[in-house]
Amino acid sequence: QVQLVESGGGLVQPGGSLTLSCTATGDVFSMNSLGWYRQAPGKQRELVATQTASGFRNYADYAKGRFVLTRDDAKRTVILQMNSLKPEDTAVYYCYLDHSEREDYSRRYYWGQGTQVTVSS
Repeated sequence: QVQLVESGGGLVQPGGSLTLSCTATGDVFSMNSLGWYRQAPGKQRELVATQTASGFRNYADYAKGRFVLTRDDAKRTVILQMNSLKPEDTAVYYCYLDHSEREDYSRRYYWGQGTQVTVSS
């Protein structure tokens, strides 16, 4: 079992910055894609940004140029630096891990508990 521990959400004014952090704990064996999704009220969960084990980063269009994803496998951590935040960025942000299990290399997808980001003046 793997757990994803998130931190860093909060309230920020439009134009401000916020950093989210997520650390994988427990029986971490092989991390494939690692990153963040978000879900705004009344909307479906959507991609923010992810990074594969080989280093390929995938950003949502709205995140390009404003958000930066950094992955550190030695620390089992992924950080999302969010800049120039807008009210429409308000959502619950979820850490996501595509993981290969130790027992049989099967793929399993883990989610963090979610952290609230509110952008408001």
